[in-house]
Amino acid sequence: MDTSLPSREALKAHAKRLRNSMDAAGTPISHALALEAVAQQWGYRDWNTLSARAEAAPAIRWQIGQAVQGHYLGQGFTGRIKAAHQSGGGYWRLTLVFDTPVDVVTSPLFSSFRKQINCTVNSQGVTVAATSDGQPHVVLRARSGGS
Repeated sequence: MDTSLPSREALKAHAKRLRNSMDAAGTPISHALALEAVAQQWGYRDWNTLSARAEAAPAIRWQIGQAVQGHYLGQGFTGRIKAAHQSGGGYWRLTLVFDTPVDVVTSPLFSSFRKQINCTVNSQGVTVAATSDGQPHVVLRARSGGS
């Protein structure tokens, strides 16, 4: 799965916005043509190919105060969402506050702890930004039993 690709629903919403903006500009297009244009914008030959690659699961809605867990720079964490802003394409800008500070240094000679971070995650809770070995900076999910 390409973790930077939005959900199928987010891609359909993009096509709807494109169709509405083209209509407002005086160049109406069909829904099918809007879907094909979105596929080309993402580098796919057609909508069916893009749709097959996109996650069918509905996009996650992150909320302020929501309990979360996951990994930050390879370190496990639990915490809460302090701020959440939905961006275009199914992305979310989040501020996370960790229950216990996370050491972001792998060296045994010193430590650097983070209690709070800002990140941008896709519709599946994964950052596009990655470490040099290809691991996402943040992998996030709602915490079971959390509100």
